[in-house]
Amino acid sequence: MPNSKIRLLKISYAGDYREAVERFALGGEETYYAQRYSVDTFAELSRRVESIAHLCYMTDEPYSELLDNGVRAIGAGLKPENKFDRALLKTLIEQQNPTHLVVCLPDRWLLKWAIKNQVKTMAVLADSFTMNGFRDRIRNFRLARLLNNRWVEWVGNHGLNSSIMLKQIGVNPQKVIPWDWPHQTTPEDFSPKELPDHRNPYTLIFVGQISEAKGVGDVLNALKKLRLSGLPVSLQLVGSGCGTEQFKDRIKELEIEEWVNFLGTVPNKEVLNLMRQADLVLVPSRHDYPEGLPMTIYEGLCSRTPIVASDHPMFQSRLIHGVNATIFSSGNSDDLAAKIKQTLSDPLLYQKLSFNSATAWKELQIPVKAGELLERWLSDSPEDYTWLSDYSLASSYYSKFGV
Repeated sequence: MPNSKIRLLKISYAGDYREAVERFALGGEETYYAQRYSVDTFAELSRRVESIAHLCYMTDEPYSELLDNGVRAIGAGLKPENKFDRALLKTLIEQQNPTHLVVCLPDRWLLKWAIKNQVKTMAVLADSFTMNGFRDRIRNFRLARLLNNRWVEWVGNHGLNSSIMLKQIGVNPQKVIPWDWPHQTTPEDFSPKELPDHRNPYTLIFVGQISEAKGVGDVLNALKKLRLSGLPVSLQLVGSGCGTEQFKDRIKELEIEEWVNFLGTVPNKEVLNLMRQADLVLVPSRHDYPEGLPMTIYEGLCSRTPIVASDHPMFQSRLIHGVNATIFSSGNSDDLAAKIKQTLSDPLLYQKLSFNSATAWKELQIPVKAGELLERWLSDSPEDYTWLSDYSLASSYYSKFGV
């Protein structure tokens, strides 16, 4: 029977829940990894609670609609280029009168609201946190203090390194739980690859948000350098973002239009095939991009196509230079070009990276899946509390990873 005491509200920055449900109902495909799992798992929770709603900040238009699956989808109608309308968000939240809140972004204002109104809260994040200067330390201290409040009962983060970073900024490790999505495809589904004898051109692929912080500009500059050096390479860009038109202009300025294919957003099931067909997968995120552990890495390793990645803090100890990836200095297009050339010029290295991708993928696996994290929390039984505690950073489970 539904728990008449639970009114659950999930809040996310992006990911329009109504749009996804409607697309799936029409036979559409996932636009990002585990999207259908996320949509269906949240709908399943509707059977266990009095009411359930999903509020998304970034939607094409404002709306509030009770869907056939029992979830109320709410779109705030905000745009990335505008400041958040806190008054509007406060109204939308309070209209749902939640007893339980799932927060998918590290928003201090949102956490303050939950604490002030004594709403049981779980943070389910996929973020990293820069720690370079005084402002970062103050911002992280304030965030950690809020996350440590008793009304924020658990703090999940996608991946082990991003969870360790929460501990480093001061979040109580007893409430920090690394989580992951379930994986239906594994590297065992593909054979290791060898460097082709010749390509005209070699294909590089980038999948993700089209933005400077994601390293797209660095990739374009590196492509120009590689073409000038005589290495025949082309680039496939998969994704979208508010900087898309800006980068199309930059491609023209660099005079590399002939070698760049802008695919935009593609169904997620096609991403793995595109990676498999490519010769290198690029993960060039700059340090200031708040990565958790991007699905591009999981999918790249799964495809067995060698990865060239930046030295982003969230990739360290997960991707090891010369062992399971080639690593370049973040933001340095000269180094990126050099590492691409090195990987495409060394058949033994290429073969090694592809072969080792299976082991690297296995070492990234985490037992706590996103759906179970929410289910166990809402259950609030002693057994489920113990289960969650057993997978927190304070437990002995992650000691084998040096935590």
